[in-house]
Amino acid sequence: MKLNHITLAVSNLARSRDFYTRLGLRLIVLDEPRYARFHVPASDSTLSIEVMSSPSSPAVDGCHLYFECDDVDQMHSNLSAAGIEFIQAPTDMDYLWREARMRDPDGHDVRLYSAGRNRLYPPWRIWWAS
Repeated sequence: MKLNHITLAVSNLARSRDFYTRLGLRLIVLDEPRYARFHVPASDSTLSIEVMSSPSSPAVDGCHLYFECDDVDQMHSNLSAAGIEFIQAPTDMDYLWREARMRDPDGHDVRLYSAGRNRLYPPWRIWWAS
């Protein structure tokens, strides 16, 4: 089984489309004013955004989007220069990932991270599940 994509509920398609394009995602489907889908570079993953007829409040403590980067510090620097505001600069986390955090225009938690081998093989991995 493969994860196809995730759809985020947004309140303003153009504003969210601009945010995810500035992150480096490539727009591949656009059905204005309701829906857009992006290809995530260096992967087969996609992310879509959709204006819902009765949008709920932003999922501030719900969904967390993680985008893996080779160099979180450089990506943070590039995106900051492009006007993206971060709520956490690149930080070494206790779960052995280096991570920077931001919120998209609707408040969804978006994280850039680098984990190296610890992404799939942290010291606390359950080895019988391999």
